[in-house]
Amino acid sequence: MSSNMEPGRFLQTCLTLLILICSSGGGHIESEHAVKMDQALLTFHNQLDHEVHIVYTSDYCYKCVYQHLLSVNGSNNNASAVISTKFTLTVGVESQTRNATVCRWSQTYGEGGHYSVWIRMSDAASNPSCIHTVDKRPNNVYLPLLVVALLLAIIALLFSVTPYIYRSRRTSKCMKTICCRVPQYSVDDDRAHAGEAVKPKPTRLRSLDTFRGFALTVMVFVNYGGGGYWFFQHAPWNGLTVADLVMPWFVFIIGTSVVLAFTSMQRRGVGSLQLLRKLTWRTVVLLTLGFCFLNYSPSDGPLSWSWLRIPGVLQRLAFTYLVLSLLQTFWGQKEIPLREHHWWNPVQDVLLYWPQWLIIILLETLWLCITFFLPVPNCPTGYLGAGGIGENGLYPNCTGGAAGYIDRWMFGDNMYRYPTCKEMYHTTQPFDPEGILGTINSIVMGFLGMQVRQITHSMIQQVVQYYSIILSGLYERVCIILQWF
Repeated sequence: MSSNMEPGRFLQTCLTLLILICSSGGGHIESEHAVKMDQALLTFHNQLDHEVHIVYTSDYCYKCVYQHLLSVNGSNNNASAVISTKFTLTVGVESQTRNATVCRWSQTYGEGGHYSVWIRMSDAASNPSCIHTVDKRPNNVYLPLLVVALLLAIIALLFSVTPYIYRSRRTSKCMKTICCRVPQYSVDDDRAHAGEAVKPKPTRLRSLDTFRGFALTVMVFVNYGGGGYWFFQHAPWNGLTVADLVMPWFVFIIGTSVVLAFTSMQRRGVGSLQLLRKLTWRTVVLLTLGFCFLNYSPSDGPLSWSWLRIPGVLQRLAFTYLVLSLLQTFWGQKEIPLREHHWWNPVQDVLLYWPQWLIIILLETLWLCITFFLPVPNCPTGYLGAGGIGENGLYPNCTGGAAGYIDRWMFGDNMYRYPTCKEMYHTTQPFDPEGILGTINSIVMGFLGMQVRQITHSMIQQVVQYYSIILSGLYERVCIILQWF
């Protein structure tokens, strides 16, 4: 690294090289059987004298009906099928002649692996059995993650060490300049900064900025496929993955940011009417972006009215921001007292903001009542499943329960048409994860972010006061001791 190269430019170069290395190493593996990412080849060798049928289901699919994979004729015939390696599969071999299941097993197959199942008569008994063999070992799919983690650790180390090296070199240069007494940089030259007013830089909450940057990084990585790893993709229905955490993170950040921004504006004397205009304008902008520029159709382009999705990510964030901002504008001016001691101090954060808590409790009660007590046609009351082939195929058109029913009744086809449960559960009903009822929970989650900011702010002030008291006490003791000598 040259002496004139700044640390920021050096780190930017390192990040660019990391992106190029990762993108160049992510190609598909070519094979004679065309096994792609998250796939394996499973070959069945039937040595029985009759045909068998292979069925399967994913263990991640809750109470799903077994699906037909393929049929294998008898008398030493074989057949192959490409299977998914994302989740554990339960595979069964059924015989129509015997009207029974020959064998059944659960296994997580590796990506790129070739496996064989030999269906034959057991030597010790007259019942058939299944023998499993590995024809080709699977790939180590986690090796790229280890390489990227190592590279990120190296970059983090450079990020920590480079500024110190840069400062030490600048300090040595400055010392040489002072020793040489160059008039332009001399310490005796009072004209250099005379009359210049030092403007205090606005302080920012670094922990919040770090959390926001981390959430943005994960969001970009997830939106571009997440490297094909299942835990970087949204869960089909039940479960929780890294991709499912991005939206709650942003909602929590919104709640914390609302308290910071509106408290700062209220301290500067900004009136409630100005705050209302500001939050209304920001809400309208987010809604417009969500409606117009994120509704892409292959035939109509980015502004598609036929593919218009009324609920969406930006729409949910807009309504969440609107409600949280109104709560902060009208009932968020109070601060938690530090020196007053009452019997209700353990719950003072709830009592001081009781109007906000009352509204949140009413909203959550409304969500619970609608979700678990609203009658949905041809569906059990309180149903929360994905429908389709789930729940043994009893409720194929009940995707999302009451939440999906309300969204389909209000928005019709103007909602998300390819939910994550469609592939695994074989659903036919549209379901939007950013629906109306889900927005209520987003508001509750953002409100928790508001409360966290209020509580941590008061705790920081208490810690500062405690340390001030301790230091002042120590200073007084030292002064008393020095007076004795």
